[in-house]
Amino acid sequence: MTPEKRTVLPEDLFKLKFVGNAQLSPDGKRLAYTVSHVDSEKNKEYSAIWMMDVATGETYQFTSGTAKDSSPEWSPDGKQIAFMSTRSEKPQLYIIPVDGGEAQALTSLKQGVGSGAKWSPDGKQIAFTTVPAEEPRDPAKPYRVDRHVYRFNDLGYIDDVAQALYVVDVESGATRRLTEDRHMNTSPEWSPDGKEILYSTSFIPDTHKTFYARLRVISPEGGKPETLLDDWGVINSFCWLPDGKRITFNGAPHGTPLGAKSDLWVVDRAGGTPECRTAGLKVGVGGGLQADMPAVFWGTSLTPTPDGKAVYESVQEGGNVSLYSIAVDGDESWTPLLTGDRMVSLQSANAKNIVYVVSGINQPLDLYISDANGKNERQLTCLNDEWLASVKLPRYEHLLFPGVDGVQVEGWIMFPPEGEAPYPTLLNIHGGPHGAFGNAFHFDSQMMCGAGYAVLMVNHRASTGYGDEFSTAIIGDWGNLDYNDLMSGVDVAIEKGYADPDRLGVFGLSGGGNLSCWIVGNTRRFKAAVPENPVTNWVSMYGVGDISAWFAVETLGGRPHEIPEIYARCSPITYAHTCTTPTLLLQGEHDWRCPAEQSEQFYTTLKASGCAVEMMRFPNASHAASIYGAIEVRKAQNEATLNWMNRYVLGKTEQVIEVAADLQPVGTKH
Repeated sequence: MTPEKRTVLPEDLFKLKFVGNAQLSPDGKRLAYTVSHVDSEKNKEYSAIWMMDVATGETYQFTSGTAKDSSPEWSPDGKQIAFMSTRSEKPQLYIIPVDGGEAQALTSLKQGVGSGAKWSPDGKQIAFTTVPAEEPRDPAKPYRVDRHVYRFNDLGYIDDVAQALYVVDVESGATRRLTEDRHMNTSPEWSPDGKEILYSTSFIPDTHKTFYARLRVISPEGGKPETLLDDWGVINSFCWLPDGKRITFNGAPHGTPLGAKSDLWVVDRAGGTPECRTAGLKVGVGGGLQADMPAVFWGTSLTPTPDGKAVYESVQEGGNVSLYSIAVDGDESWTPLLTGDRMVSLQSANAKNIVYVVSGINQPLDLYISDANGKNERQLTCLNDEWLASVKLPRYEHLLFPGVDGVQVEGWIMFPPEGEAPYPTLLNIHGGPHGAFGNAFHFDSQMMCGAGYAVLMVNHRASTGYGDEFSTAIIGDWGNLDYNDLMSGVDVAIEKGYADPDRLGVFGLSGGGNLSCWIVGNTRRFKAAVPENPVTNWVSMYGVGDISAWFAVETLGGRPHEIPEIYARCSPITYAHTCTTPTLLLQGEHDWRCPAEQSEQFYTTLKASGCAVEMMRFPNASHAASIYGAIEVRKAQNEATLNWMNRYVLGKTEQVIEVAADLQPVGTKH
């Protein structure tokens, strides 16, 4: 007898498995990839490397899975795999024979390895990065800062974590430091002849433009690095072309408006002006969708085709992320290879096959493979089929509707598997604001549908994937077109009979937190709000956010003293005193992107105004910790959001107290 299906519950997040990095062997016959899972009894998260025979699909667990094993990289001869692991006190590099044997530690650095490993073409050396200081700074002692940006989200204080580039000899284990600066040196890429290493250097101490990386090359023997692109603009992923004479990268040069698309570029190794290869492509390359999974792929894996005539690159078009082949020579041209209503992210490629990750609204991540031209696609993993078969998944509908100015806006509404319309409905707002929702798995939305809510997701003005005019429309004008697009989406859901206008809630992270706070200060149509790590006051945000001295100027049009009226008009705190919507603020205490004082100001203003408000704080949590942070944070965020909506949208006070009994008190219960 087939077991009866049930709705999705908050604890289901920790029953899911997530695929990670996947790499084809040099001969293309095997695939190494990682799978993460949570041990609910130990309350710990682990990841193991798995091995698959590409032809037969036969798989087996390759490493023990008693730690976090990640980033497997095949040796050029295919006989060994290098990987990072937390099986020692700090993450270190390990090497394991492919055909049997134990993993051996290649490094034993006191501060551990930051990123790696990248094999040299001859297989004798591995490039990696680490903090060069042998001992960490004592955080209890006074210290001095002199950087423009001295701390950064997810990283902490930059001088404590700035990475240097190293190489390690595989046979002897001897390490050699290559870079001698205070920069963040990452993403080493060996030249095809093994004579140079291309890398990214960022977090330059004397600039606020921390995202503006520079490209450098250095000999693996050491010496002075050569700057290939110096302060050119935003540079994301990059790689050598097979001839070793050129480098391709995606990014946007200085002068590009914030939110505008990234393009694919090619530059000679000898230097010169980069050539844009996608000027005629309306949407950007390297884009992604906001999902709610601890393993998220944003589509920035840039890989050349073996013949060197093109590169594989992800392209976001509205709510889909496709894989394109983009020519690097001749006239501009590109070919969509893997498309559809889904998110596709390249993992590995050779002359015969492409391996990639796929996700959809009702599909967590799985690995797929196709021919090099995108044909003959087949699914390689079915990590969560048992769980998917046990739950009632939501139906969903794609929405297209006019914004307040007639511009077409895209959205999705997910329906609860039980109950009848009109449903209590929650507006889930993406972050960025230059991000997007779409055909990717979002656990928060799944959980809310399981609890009986419809969930509405709208790609409002500023969202990526619709062209530069759409994505840059809110510069200097936050809270206008973006807010009205969201309200138009709510109106459409009500007009169609899907949403109950008397039972509406709103929640969102980061930019979604900002708009949640804006909404409750500008309308009373919502019964509950849960802003997470929001921006509420642009004036103070300018001085406390890790990127705000750059970001605020770019997105608002100037510094606070230059355009004070715009800073005030675009700040939710300006309207907070009018708020009557019960609001729960969720805040990571180590969020340096939108620091805690942003929530604290909003909390205090609502309290002083007599509005029902509480604040849940997550110690040691960064900006997106509710997606990929500590298990306790992910659990508490899910439960707290659901509890608040149940209490104020549905009025289930008794149920809320029962569910929240294991959480620390955060204030008076209303």
